[in-house]
Amino acid sequence: MKVFQFFLIWLLLGRAYGQPTVLSYDVVVYGGTPAGVAAAIQVARMGHSVALLEPSRHLGGILVNGLGGTDVDNHREFQNSPAVGGLALEFHRRIAWAYGRGEEFETVLKTRTKRADLWRFEPHVAEQVIKSWVGEYPVAVFYESRLSESKNAVRKTGTTVREIQLENGRFFRGKFFVDATLEGDLLHAAGVSTVIGREANAVYGETKNGIRAVTDHAQFAVRVDPYRTPGDPASGVIPTVQDEPLGTPGAGDANLQAYCFRMCLTRDSANRIPFAPPVGYDRSQYEIYLRYERAGGKLYQPAPTIPNGKTDLGAWHDLSHNLYGMNRAYPGGDYATRRRIFDEHQTFTQGLFYFLANDPEVSAPTRSAWSRWGLCRDEFVDNGGWPRQFYVRDARRMVSDLVLTEHHTRRENPRVEPDPVAVAYWPPDVHSVRRIVRDGAAYNEGFVFGGNTWRPFGVSYRSLVPNATECTNLLTPTCPSSSHIAFGAIRIEFTFMALGQACGTAAVLALDGKTGVQGVRYETLKTRLLRDGAVLDASAVGMPD
Repeated sequence: MKVFQFFLIWLLLGRAYGQPTVLSYDVVVYGGTPAGVAAAIQVARMGHSVALLEPSRHLGGILVNGLGGTDVDNHREFQNSPAVGGLALEFHRRIAWAYGRGEEFETVLKTRTKRADLWRFEPHVAEQVIKSWVGEYPVAVFYESRLSESKNAVRKTGTTVREIQLENGRFFRGKFFVDATLEGDLLHAAGVSTVIGREANAVYGETKNGIRAVTDHAQFAVRVDPYRTPGDPASGVIPTVQDEPLGTPGAGDANLQAYCFRMCLTRDSANRIPFAPPVGYDRSQYEIYLRYERAGGKLYQPAPTIPNGKTDLGAWHDLSHNLYGMNRAYPGGDYATRRRIFDEHQTFTQGLFYFLANDPEVSAPTRSAWSRWGLCRDEFVDNGGWPRQFYVRDARRMVSDLVLTEHHTRRENPRVEPDPVAVAYWPPDVHSVRRIVRDGAAYNEGFVFGGNTWRPFGVSYRSLVPNATECTNLLTPTCPSSSHIAFGAIRIEFTFMALGQACGTAAVLALDGKTGVQGVRYETLKTRLLRDGAVLDASAVGMPD
Protein backbone atom coordinates (compact mmCIF):
# COMPACT_ATOMS: atom_id res chain seq x y z
CA MET A 1 0.00 0.00 0.00
CA LYS A 2 2.84 2.44 0.87
CA VAL A 3 4.50 1.74 -2.48
CA PHE A 4 1.22 2.47 -4.27
CA GLN A 5 0.76 5.72 -2.31
CA PHE A 6 4.27 6.84 -3.22
CA PHE A 7 3.62 6.03 -6.87
CA LEU A 8 0.37 7.99 -6.85
CA ILE A 9 2.02 11.06 -5.26
CA TRP A 10 4.86 10.89 -7.77
CA LEU A 11 2.43 10.60 -10.66
CA LEU A 12 0.37 13.58 -9.51
CA LEU A 13 3.45 15.74 -8.93
CA GLY A 14 4.68 14.92 -12.39
CA ARG A 15 1.39 16.05 -13.88
CA ALA A 16 1.31 19.18 -11.74
CA TYR A 17 4.72 20.33 -13.01
CA GLY A 18 3.99 19.45 -16.61
CA GLN A 19 6.49 16.62 -16.79
CA PRO A 20 5.79 13.58 -18.94
CA THR A 21 4.76 10.55 -16.93
CA VAL A 22 7.47 7.89 -17.15
CA LEU A 23 6.74 4.49 -15.62
CA SER A 24 9.34 1.74 -15.32
CA TYR A 25 8.83 -2.03 -15.15
CA ASP A 26 10.91 -5.11 -15.66
CA VAL A 27 8.62 -6.23 -18.47
CA VAL A 28 6.11 -4.20 -20.48
CA VAL A 29 3.44 -6.18 -22.33
CA TYR A 30 1.67 -4.27 -25.08
CA GLY A 31 -1.75 -5.74 -25.85
CA GLY A 32 -4.30 -7.25 -23.45
CA THR A 33 -5.11 -10.15 -25.75
CA PRO A 34 -5.30 -13.63 -24.22
CA ALA A 35 -1.62 -13.98 -25.12
CA GLY A 36 -0.80 -10.68 -23.45
CA VAL A 37 -2.72 -11.65 -20.32
CA ALA A 38 -0.81 -14.95 -20.15
CA ALA A 39 2.54 -13.20 -20.62
CA ALA A 40 1.80 -10.67 -17.88
CA ILE A 41 0.59 -13.27 -15.39
CA GLN A 42 3.64 -15.42 -16.02
CA VAL A 43 6.03 -12.53 -15.42
CA ALA A 44 4.24 -11.66 -12.17
CA ARG A 45 4.29 -15.28 -11.05
CA MET A 46 8.03 -15.35 -11.56
CA GLY A 47 8.45 -12.40 -9.23
CA HIS A 48 9.07 -9.47 -11.57
CA SER A 49 7.24 -6.23 -12.14
CA VAL A 50 5.06 -6.08 -15.22
CA ALA A 51 2.82 -3.56 -16.93
CA LEU A 52 0.00 -4.71 -19.20
CA LEU A 53 -0.98 -2.00 -21.68
CA GLU A 54 -4.36 -2.44 -23.36
CA PRO A 55 -5.43 0.03 -26.09
CA SER A 56 -9.14 -0.50 -25.32
CA ARG A 57 -11.10 -0.51 -22.06
CA HIS A 58 -11.29 -4.30 -21.81
CA LEU A 59 -8.86 -7.18 -21.32
CA GLY A 60 -9.23 -10.45 -23.18
CA GLY A 61 -9.24 -9.60 -26.86
CA ILE A 62 -11.53 -11.65 -29.06
CA LEU A 63 -12.35 -14.09 -26.22
CA VAL A 64 -14.37 -11.35 -24.52
CA ASN A 65 -15.70 -10.08 -27.84
CA GLY A 66 -17.65 -13.06 -29.09
CA LEU A 67 -15.30 -15.99 -29.65
CA GLY A 68 -16.79 -18.26 -27.02
CA GLY A 69 -17.04 -21.32 -29.27
CA THR A 70 -13.37 -22.07 -28.85
CA ASP A 71 -11.55 -24.36 -31.24
CA VAL A 72 -11.00 -27.08 -28.66
CA ASP A 73 -12.35 -30.59 -29.35
CA ASN A 74 -14.87 -29.19 -31.82
CA HIS A 75 -13.96 -31.27 -34.87
CA ARG A 76 -14.93 -34.84 -35.65
CA GLU A 77 -11.52 -35.56 -37.14
CA PHE A 78 -9.41 -34.86 -34.08
CA GLN A 79 -9.26 -34.19 -30.35
CA ASN A 80 -6.88 -31.32 -29.68
CA SER A 81 -7.51 -30.69 -25.96
CA PRO A 82 -4.35 -32.66 -24.98
CA ALA A 83 -2.38 -29.78 -26.52
CA VAL A 84 -3.93 -27.28 -24.07
CA GLY A 85 -1.69 -26.80 -21.05
CA GLY A 86 -0.22 -24.21 -18.73
CA LEU A 87 -2.05 -20.92 -18.38
CA ALA A 88 -4.37 -21.71 -21.30
CA LEU A 89 -5.62 -24.77 -19.46
CA GLU A 90 -5.93 -22.75 -16.26
CA PHE A 91 -8.12 -20.22 -18.07
CA HIS A 92 -10.46 -22.93 -19.31
CA ARG A 93 -10.49 -24.61 -15.91
CA ARG A 94 -11.58 -21.31 -14.37
CA ILE A 95 -14.27 -20.98 -17.02
CA ALA A 96 -15.62 -24.43 -16.20
CA TRP A 97 -15.76 -23.66 -12.48
CA ALA A 98 -17.47 -20.33 -13.20
CA TYR A 99 -20.31 -22.37 -14.73
CA GLY A 100 -20.33 -24.85 -11.85
CA ARG A 101 -18.93 -27.57 -14.11
CA GLY A 102 -15.45 -27.84 -12.70
CA GLU A 103 -15.76 -31.46 -11.62
CA GLU A 104 -17.03 -32.47 -15.06
CA PHE A 105 -14.10 -30.64 -16.61
CA GLU A 106 -11.57 -32.43 -14.42
CA THR A 107 -13.11 -35.79 -15.29
CA VAL A 108 -12.87 -34.98 -19.00
CA LEU A 109 -9.20 -34.11 -18.61
CA LYS A 110 -8.43 -37.30 -16.71
CA THR A 111 -10.31 -39.58 -19.09
CA ARG A 112 -9.23 -37.69 -22.22
CA THR A 113 -12.86 -37.38 -23.22
CA LYS A 114 -13.99 -35.16 -26.08
CA ARG A 115 -16.51 -32.63 -24.72
CA ALA A 116 -16.49 -29.41 -26.75
CA ASP A 117 -19.28 -27.89 -24.66
CA LEU A 118 -17.12 -27.78 -21.52
CA TRP A 119 -14.61 -25.50 -23.25
CA ARG A 120 -17.17 -22.89 -24.36
CA PHE A 121 -18.31 -19.71 -22.66
CA GLU A 122 -20.17 -16.42 -22.92
CA PRO A 123 -18.12 -13.25 -23.53
CA HIS A 124 -19.06 -11.58 -20.24
CA VAL A 125 -18.10 -14.69 -18.28
CA ALA A 126 -14.71 -14.77 -20.00
CA GLU A 127 -14.14 -11.13 -19.12
CA GLN A 128 -15.09 -11.70 -15.48
CA VAL A 129 -12.73 -14.66 -15.27
CA ILE A 130 -9.85 -12.78 -16.87
CA LYS A 131 -10.27 -9.66 -14.71
CA SER A 132 -10.43 -11.74 -11.56
CA TRP A 133 -7.46 -13.84 -12.65
CA VAL A 134 -5.23 -10.88 -13.45
CA GLY A 135 -6.30 -9.23 -10.20
CA GLU A 136 -4.73 -12.05 -8.20
CA TYR A 137 -1.25 -10.88 -9.22
CA PRO A 138 0.65 -7.59 -9.03
CA VAL A 139 0.05 -6.85 -12.70
CA ALA A 140 -0.20 -3.12 -13.37
CA VAL A 141 -3.00 -2.84 -15.94
CA PHE A 142 -3.33 0.33 -18.00
CA TYR A 143 -6.42 0.69 -20.16
CA GLU A 144 -6.82 3.04 -23.12
CA SER A 145 -3.07 2.85 -23.58
CA ARG A 146 -2.35 2.91 -27.28
CA LEU A 147 1.10 3.32 -28.81
CA SER A 148 1.73 6.78 -30.16
CA GLU A 149 1.80 7.13 -33.93
CA SER A 150 4.75 9.54 -33.73
CA LYS A 151 7.98 8.48 -35.43
CA ASN A 152 9.87 8.32 -32.13
CA ALA A 153 7.22 6.33 -30.23
CA VAL A 154 9.79 3.59 -29.66
CA ARG A 155 13.16 4.73 -28.35
CA LYS A 156 16.07 2.37 -28.81
CA THR A 157 19.73 2.29 -27.96
CA GLY A 158 21.31 0.04 -30.53
CA THR A 159 19.22 -3.13 -30.51
CA THR A 160 17.62 -2.42 -27.14
CA VAL A 161 14.20 -0.82 -26.74
CA ARG A 162 14.43 1.60 -23.82
CA GLU A 163 10.98 3.10 -23.68
CA ILE A 164 7.78 3.53 -25.61
CA GLN A 165 5.42 6.49 -25.83
CA LEU A 166 1.65 6.24 -25.72
CA GLU A 167 -0.96 8.53 -27.25
CA ASN A 168 -1.88 9.76 -23.78
CA GLY A 169 1.62 11.16 -23.24
CA ARG A 170 2.86 8.45 -20.89
CA PHE A 171 6.20 6.79 -21.38
CA PHE A 172 6.87 3.22 -20.33
CA ARG A 173 10.39 2.03 -19.72
CA GLY A 174 11.12 -1.65 -19.65
CA LYS A 175 14.00 -4.04 -19.56
CA PHE A 176 12.02 -6.32 -21.84
CA PHE A 177 8.95 -5.85 -24.00
CA VAL A 178 6.30 -8.18 -25.40
CA ASP A 179 4.17 -7.24 -28.41
CA ALA A 180 0.97 -9.22 -27.81
CA THR A 181 -1.14 -7.32 -30.32
CA LEU A 182 -2.50 -8.86 -33.49
CA GLU A 183 -1.35 -5.87 -35.54
CA GLY A 184 2.32 -6.01 -34.52
CA ASP A 185 2.55 -2.24 -34.08
CA LEU A 186 5.30 -2.37 -31.46
CA LEU A 187 7.37 -4.74 -33.58
CA HIS A 188 7.03 -2.45 -36.57
CA ALA A 189 7.81 0.72 -34.64
CA ALA A 190 10.86 -0.96 -33.11
CA GLY A 191 12.31 -1.65 -36.55
CA VAL A 192 11.69 -5.39 -36.53
CA SER A 193 11.09 -6.95 -39.94
CA THR A 194 7.47 -7.87 -40.61
CA VAL A 195 5.37 -8.94 -43.58
CA ILE A 196 1.73 -8.44 -44.54
CA GLY A 197 -0.20 -10.68 -46.93
CA ARG A 198 0.50 -13.90 -48.80
CA GLU A 199 3.98 -14.98 -49.82
CA ALA A 200 4.50 -16.61 -53.17
CA ASN A 201 4.83 -20.38 -52.94
CA ALA A 202 8.37 -20.03 -54.27
CA VAL A 203 9.57 -18.03 -51.24
CA TYR A 204 9.58 -21.01 -48.86
CA GLY A 205 8.95 -23.88 -51.26
CA GLU A 206 5.28 -24.17 -50.19
CA THR A 207 2.26 -25.45 -52.10
CA LYS A 208 -0.70 -23.75 -50.35
CA ASN A 209 0.47 -20.14 -50.23
CA GLY A 210 -0.18 -17.27 -52.60
CA ILE A 211 -3.04 -17.00 -55.06
CA ARG A 212 -5.08 -20.19 -55.13
CA ALA A 213 -5.70 -21.81 -58.51
CA VAL A 214 -8.66 -23.65 -57.00
CA THR A 215 -10.54 -22.82 -53.81
CA ASP A 216 -12.89 -25.63 -52.85
CA HIS A 217 -13.49 -24.90 -49.16
CA ALA A 218 -16.36 -22.50 -48.39
CA GLN A 219 -16.94 -22.03 -52.09
CA PHE A 220 -20.32 -20.93 -53.47
CA ALA A 221 -22.77 -23.81 -53.32
CA VAL A 222 -24.74 -22.29 -56.20
CA ARG A 223 -23.82 -20.16 -59.20
CA VAL A 224 -24.42 -16.44 -58.51
CA ASP A 225 -24.27 -13.81 -61.24
CA PRO A 226 -21.91 -11.02 -60.03
CA TYR A 227 -22.88 -8.25 -62.43
CA ARG A 228 -25.12 -5.27 -61.66
CA THR A 229 -27.04 -6.09 -64.81
CA PRO A 230 -27.10 -9.88 -64.86
CA GLY A 231 -25.03 -11.28 -67.67
CA ASP A 232 -23.47 -7.91 -68.56
CA PRO A 233 -19.81 -7.49 -67.45
CA ALA A 234 -19.83 -3.90 -68.69
CA SER A 235 -22.37 -2.98 -66.01
CA GLY A 236 -19.84 -3.54 -63.21
CA VAL A 237 -20.03 -5.84 -60.21
CA ILE A 238 -22.44 -5.89 -57.28
CA PRO A 239 -21.30 -5.09 -53.71
CA THR A 240 -18.96 -7.57 -51.94
CA VAL A 241 -17.43 -8.61 -55.28
CA GLN A 242 -14.04 -7.29 -56.42
CA ASP A 243 -13.63 -6.57 -60.11
CA GLU A 244 -10.13 -7.98 -60.50
CA PRO A 245 -8.56 -10.99 -62.21
CA LEU A 246 -7.52 -14.16 -60.42
CA GLY A 247 -3.84 -13.49 -61.09
CA THR A 248 -1.05 -16.02 -61.33
CA PRO A 249 -1.62 -19.10 -59.16
CA GLY A 250 1.03 -19.37 -56.48
CA ALA A 251 2.08 -15.73 -56.73
CA GLY A 252 2.19 -13.56 -53.62
CA ASP A 253 0.04 -10.53 -52.91
CA ALA A 254 -1.00 -8.20 -50.11
CA ASN A 255 -4.37 -9.84 -49.48
CA LEU A 256 -5.46 -10.91 -46.00
CA GLN A 257 -7.85 -13.39 -44.51
CA ALA A 258 -11.26 -11.76 -44.26
CA TYR A 259 -12.29 -10.19 -40.96
CA CYS A 260 -15.67 -10.49 -39.30
CA PHE A 261 -17.43 -10.04 -35.97
CA ARG A 262 -17.91 -13.08 -33.75
CA MET A 263 -21.55 -12.43 -32.95
CA CYS A 264 -23.12 -13.33 -29.61
CA LEU A 265 -26.87 -13.52 -30.26
CA THR A 266 -29.85 -14.79 -28.30
CA ARG A 267 -33.44 -15.95 -28.84
CA ASP A 268 -34.41 -15.20 -25.24
CA SER A 269 -37.09 -12.51 -25.57
CA ALA A 270 -36.24 -11.06 -22.16
CA ASN A 271 -32.59 -10.65 -23.17
CA ARG A 272 -32.94 -9.95 -26.89
CA ILE A 273 -32.28 -6.62 -28.60
CA PRO A 274 -33.99 -6.83 -32.02
CA PHE A 275 -31.85 -6.15 -35.07
CA ALA A 276 -32.11 -2.54 -36.21
CA PRO A 277 -30.83 -0.84 -39.36
CA PRO A 278 -27.59 1.10 -38.87
CA VAL A 279 -27.15 4.74 -39.77
CA GLY A 280 -26.59 4.79 -43.51
CA TYR A 281 -28.35 1.49 -44.13
CA ASP A 282 -28.24 0.60 -47.82
CA ARG A 283 -30.12 -2.56 -48.77
CA SER A 284 -28.41 -2.63 -52.17
CA GLN A 285 -25.29 -3.84 -50.35
CA TYR A 286 -27.01 -7.21 -49.89
CA GLU A 287 -28.04 -7.95 -53.46
CA ILE A 288 -25.78 -11.00 -53.56
CA TYR A 289 -27.78 -12.61 -50.73
CA LEU A 290 -31.02 -12.29 -52.71
CA ARG A 291 -29.41 -13.73 -55.82
CA TYR A 292 -27.96 -16.58 -53.79
CA GLU A 293 -31.40 -17.58 -52.52
CA ARG A 294 -33.00 -17.20 -55.95
CA ALA A 295 -30.32 -19.50 -57.36
CA GLY A 296 -31.35 -22.18 -54.87
CA GLY A 297 -28.84 -21.52 -52.12
CA LYS A 298 -29.73 -21.79 -48.44
CA LEU A 299 -28.46 -18.84 -46.42
CA TYR A 300 -26.72 -19.46 -43.11
CA GLN A 301 -28.62 -19.04 -39.85
CA PRO A 302 -27.66 -18.59 -36.20
CA ALA A 303 -27.55 -21.64 -33.93
CA PRO A 304 -26.97 -21.93 -30.17
CA THR A 305 -23.35 -23.02 -29.67
CA ILE A 306 -22.31 -21.50 -26.33
CA PRO A 307 -23.92 -21.56 -22.85
CA ASN A 308 -27.40 -20.20 -22.19
CA GLY A 309 -28.58 -20.68 -25.74
CA LYS A 310 -26.36 -17.99 -27.26
CA THR A 311 -24.32 -18.04 -30.45
CA ASP A 312 -20.75 -17.55 -31.41
CA LEU A 313 -21.74 -16.71 -34.97
CA GLY A 314 -18.57 -16.74 -37.00
CA ALA A 315 -18.27 -16.73 -40.75
CA TRP A 316 -17.32 -20.13 -42.11
CA HIS A 317 -19.92 -20.36 -44.90
CA ASP A 318 -19.74 -19.64 -48.60
CA LEU A 319 -21.86 -16.52 -48.06
CA SER A 320 -21.86 -15.08 -44.54
CA HIS A 321 -20.65 -11.83 -42.94
CA ASN A 322 -17.01 -12.16 -43.89
CA LEU A 323 -16.10 -9.05 -45.87
CA TYR A 324 -13.64 -10.36 -48.40
CA GLY A 325 -11.12 -7.88 -49.74
CA MET A 326 -12.26 -5.03 -47.46
CA ASN A 327 -9.39 -5.16 -44.95
CA ARG A 328 -6.27 -4.76 -47.10
CA ALA A 329 -5.39 -1.37 -45.66
CA TYR A 330 -5.93 -2.39 -42.05
CA PRO A 331 -2.61 -3.84 -40.77
CA GLY A 332 -0.39 -1.11 -42.16
CA GLY A 333 -2.92 1.68 -41.79
CA ASP A 334 -2.97 4.44 -39.22
CA TYR A 335 -5.53 4.42 -36.44
CA ALA A 336 -8.00 6.51 -38.45
CA THR A 337 -7.81 4.04 -41.34
CA ARG A 338 -8.36 1.10 -39.03
CA ARG A 339 -11.34 2.84 -37.44
CA ARG A 340 -12.85 3.43 -40.86
CA ILE A 341 -12.46 -0.24 -41.79
CA PHE A 342 -13.91 -1.33 -38.47
CA ASP A 343 -16.91 0.96 -38.92
CA GLU A 344 -17.46 -0.31 -42.47
CA HIS A 345 -17.52 -3.88 -41.20
CA GLN A 346 -19.91 -2.99 -38.39
CA THR A 347 -22.29 -1.04 -40.63
CA PHE A 348 -22.31 -3.86 -43.18
CA THR A 349 -22.89 -6.57 -40.59
CA GLN A 350 -25.60 -4.70 -38.69
CA GLY A 351 -27.34 -3.98 -41.94
CA LEU A 352 -27.04 -7.59 -43.08
CA PHE A 353 -28.67 -9.00 -39.96
CA TYR A 354 -31.50 -6.45 -40.19
CA PHE A 355 -31.88 -7.27 -43.89
CA LEU A 356 -32.05 -11.03 -43.34
CA ALA A 357 -34.59 -10.64 -40.55
CA ASN A 358 -36.85 -8.07 -42.18
CA ASP A 359 -36.50 -7.53 -45.91
CA PRO A 360 -39.59 -8.71 -47.79
CA GLU A 361 -37.51 -10.04 -50.69
CA VAL A 362 -35.67 -12.44 -48.39
CA SER A 363 -37.39 -15.82 -48.31
CA ALA A 364 -39.95 -16.33 -45.56
CA PRO A 365 -38.04 -19.24 -43.95
CA THR A 366 -34.86 -17.17 -43.75
CA ARG A 367 -36.67 -14.13 -42.36
CA SER A 368 -38.48 -16.27 -39.83
CA ALA A 369 -35.25 -17.86 -38.62
CA TRP A 370 -33.30 -14.62 -38.31
CA SER A 371 -36.10 -12.56 -36.77
CA ARG A 372 -36.10 -14.83 -33.71
CA TRP A 373 -32.57 -13.70 -32.86
CA GLY A 374 -31.07 -10.46 -31.65
CA LEU A 375 -28.19 -8.93 -29.73
CA CYS A 376 -27.83 -9.77 -26.04
CA ARG A 377 -28.68 -7.19 -23.38
CA ASP A 378 -26.22 -8.82 -20.99
CA GLU A 379 -23.27 -8.78 -23.40
CA PHE A 380 -21.12 -5.78 -24.35
CA VAL A 381 -23.39 -3.66 -22.17
CA ASP A 382 -21.29 -0.53 -22.72
CA ASN A 383 -21.65 -0.89 -26.49
CA GLY A 384 -25.33 -1.59 -27.09
CA GLY A 385 -24.85 -5.36 -27.25
CA TRP A 386 -22.34 -5.13 -30.11
CA PRO A 387 -18.78 -6.57 -29.86
CA ARG A 388 -16.17 -3.93 -29.20
CA GLN A 389 -13.56 -5.63 -31.39
CA PHE A 390 -13.74 -7.61 -34.59
CA TYR A 391 -11.82 -10.73 -35.52
CA VAL A 392 -8.45 -9.73 -36.93
CA ARG A 393 -7.49 -13.07 -38.40
CA ASP A 394 -4.40 -11.84 -40.17
CA ALA A 395 -2.20 -8.75 -39.92
CA ARG A 396 1.57 -8.34 -39.55
CA ARG A 397 3.85 -11.34 -39.07
CA MET A 398 7.43 -11.07 -37.91
CA VAL A 399 10.22 -12.27 -40.20
CA SER A 400 13.09 -13.63 -38.13
CA ASP A 401 15.96 -16.10 -38.43
CA LEU A 402 13.51 -19.00 -38.40
CA VAL A 403 10.23 -18.82 -40.30
CA LEU A 404 7.58 -21.45 -39.61
CA THR A 405 6.16 -22.66 -42.92
CA GLU A 406 3.89 -25.24 -44.46
CA HIS A 407 6.78 -27.71 -44.09
CA HIS A 408 6.37 -27.66 -40.30
CA THR A 409 2.69 -28.59 -40.59
CA ARG A 410 3.06 -31.48 -42.99
CA ARG A 411 2.19 -35.00 -41.91
CA GLU A 412 4.73 -36.56 -44.24
CA ASN A 413 8.33 -35.56 -43.54
CA PRO A 414 7.48 -32.69 -41.17
CA ARG A 415 10.13 -30.14 -40.32
CA VAL A 416 10.73 -30.56 -36.57
CA GLU A 417 12.49 -27.83 -34.62
CA PRO A 418 14.49 -28.65 -31.48
CA ASP A 419 13.13 -25.79 -29.34
CA PRO A 420 9.31 -26.04 -29.09
CA VAL A 421 7.53 -23.81 -26.56
CA ALA A 422 3.96 -24.83 -27.48
CA VAL A 423 2.12 -27.30 -29.67
CA ALA A 424 -0.01 -25.99 -32.51
CA TYR A 425 -2.82 -28.50 -32.92
CA TRP A 426 -4.92 -27.09 -35.73
CA PRO A 427 -4.84 -27.46 -39.52
CA PRO A 428 -3.65 -24.58 -41.68
CA ASP A 429 -6.84 -22.49 -41.52
CA VAL A 430 -6.86 -19.53 -43.87
CA HIS A 431 -10.14 -17.87 -44.79
CA SER A 432 -10.72 -16.56 -48.30
CA VAL A 433 -9.17 -13.19 -49.04
CA ARG A 434 -11.22 -12.05 -52.05
CA ARG A 435 -14.54 -12.46 -53.80
CA ILE A 436 -13.90 -12.09 -57.51
CA VAL A 437 -15.50 -13.07 -60.80
CA ARG A 438 -14.51 -16.38 -62.29
CA ASP A 439 -16.13 -17.94 -65.32
CA GLY A 440 -18.93 -15.39 -65.06
CA ALA A 441 -19.86 -16.21 -61.44
CA ALA A 442 -18.99 -14.94 -57.96
CA TYR A 443 -16.00 -16.84 -56.60
CA ASN A 444 -14.39 -16.90 -53.13
CA GLU A 445 -10.61 -17.13 -53.48
CA GLY A 446 -8.04 -18.22 -50.95
CA PHE A 447 -9.65 -20.52 -48.35
CA VAL A 448 -7.41 -23.31 -47.08
CA PHE A 449 -8.55 -25.73 -44.40
CA GLY A 450 -8.19 -29.30 -43.25
CA GLY A 451 -7.43 -32.26 -45.42
CA ASN A 452 -5.26 -35.21 -44.42
CA THR A 453 -1.84 -33.69 -45.02
CA TRP A 454 -1.27 -31.91 -41.71
CA ARG A 455 -0.24 -32.80 -38.19
CA PRO A 456 0.34 -31.04 -34.83
CA PHE A 457 3.73 -29.40 -34.60
CA GLY A 458 5.95 -27.68 -32.07
CA VAL A 459 6.17 -23.90 -32.32
CA SER A 460 9.82 -22.94 -32.11
CA TYR A 461 11.04 -20.40 -29.58
CA ARG A 462 13.07 -18.80 -32.36
CA SER A 463 9.86 -17.85 -34.15
CA LEU A 464 8.99 -15.55 -31.21
CA VAL A 465 12.22 -13.51 -31.17
CA PRO A 466 13.50 -11.02 -33.73
CA ASN A 467 16.78 -11.19 -35.56
CA ALA A 468 19.43 -10.16 -33.02
CA THR A 469 20.64 -7.39 -35.30
CA GLU A 470 17.20 -5.74 -35.07
CA CYS A 471 16.18 -6.08 -31.43
CA THR A 472 17.35 -8.05 -28.40
CA ASN A 473 14.72 -7.33 -25.75
CA LEU A 474 11.42 -7.79 -27.58
CA LEU A 475 9.28 -10.91 -28.13
CA THR A 476 5.92 -11.60 -29.72
CA PRO A 477 3.44 -14.45 -29.17
CA THR A 478 0.80 -13.16 -31.61
CA CYS A 479 2.84 -12.21 -34.69
CA PRO A 480 5.29 -15.14 -34.82
CA SER A 481 7.75 -15.49 -37.63
CA SER A 482 5.65 -17.61 -39.97
CA SER A 483 4.31 -17.80 -43.47
CA HIS A 484 0.73 -17.00 -44.36
CA ILE A 485 -0.11 -20.71 -44.35
CA ALA A 486 1.73 -21.68 -41.18
CA PHE A 487 0.21 -18.76 -39.30
CA GLY A 488 -3.19 -20.22 -40.15
CA ALA A 489 -2.30 -23.25 -38.01
CA ILE A 490 -0.96 -21.16 -35.12
CA ARG A 491 -3.65 -18.45 -34.78
CA ILE A 492 -5.81 -20.34 -32.29
CA GLU A 493 -6.34 -18.61 -28.98
CA PHE A 494 -5.10 -21.42 -26.74
CA THR A 495 -1.93 -21.56 -28.85
CA PHE A 496 -1.52 -17.80 -28.54
CA MET A 497 -1.91 -18.11 -24.76
CA ALA A 498 0.75 -20.82 -24.65
CA LEU A 499 3.07 -18.61 -26.68
CA GLY A 500 2.29 -15.68 -24.37
CA GLN A 501 3.30 -17.79 -21.38
CA ALA A 502 6.50 -18.73 -23.20
CA CYS A 503 7.29 -15.07 -23.95
CA GLY A 504 6.72 -14.05 -20.34
CA THR A 505 8.94 -16.89 -19.12
CA ALA A 506 11.69 -16.10 -21.60
CA ALA A 507 11.66 -12.40 -20.72
CA VAL A 508 12.22 -13.21 -17.05
CA LEU A 509 14.94 -15.75 -17.82
CA ALA A 510 16.70 -13.22 -20.04
CA LEU A 511 16.41 -10.61 -17.31
CA ASP A 512 17.75 -12.91 -14.64
CA GLY A 513 20.50 -14.18 -16.93
CA LYS A 514 21.48 -10.69 -18.07
CA THR A 515 21.17 -11.64 -21.71
CA GLY A 516 19.08 -10.76 -24.71
CA VAL A 517 16.04 -12.83 -25.67
CA GLN A 518 18.13 -14.66 -28.28
CA GLY A 519 20.54 -15.76 -25.55
CA VAL A 520 18.00 -17.61 -23.39
CA ARG A 521 19.11 -21.23 -23.00
CA TYR A 522 16.39 -23.44 -24.38
CA GLU A 523 16.90 -26.19 -21.81
CA THR A 524 16.33 -23.69 -19.00
CA LEU A 525 13.23 -22.34 -20.75
CA LYS A 526 11.93 -25.84 -21.38
CA THR A 527 12.41 -26.87 -17.76
CA ARG A 528 10.45 -23.89 -16.48
CA LEU A 529 7.64 -24.28 -19.05
CA LEU A 530 7.21 -27.97 -18.22
CA ARG A 531 7.20 -27.14 -14.52
CA ASP A 532 4.36 -24.71 -15.23
CA GLY A 533 2.29 -27.24 -17.13
CA ALA A 534 3.08 -26.35 -20.72
CA VAL A 535 2.64 -28.96 -23.45
CA LEU A 536 5.73 -29.14 -25.65
CA ASP A 537 5.76 -32.62 -27.23
CA ALA A 538 3.79 -32.69 -30.47
CA SER A 539 4.21 -36.45 -30.72
CA ALA A 540 2.27 -37.04 -27.49
CA VAL A 541 -1.00 -35.20 -28.26
CA GLY A 542 -2.48 -37.52 -30.85
CA MET A 543 -2.93 -37.29 -34.60
CA PRO A 544 -5.88 -36.14 -36.70
CA ASP A 545 -7.79 -38.81 -38.58
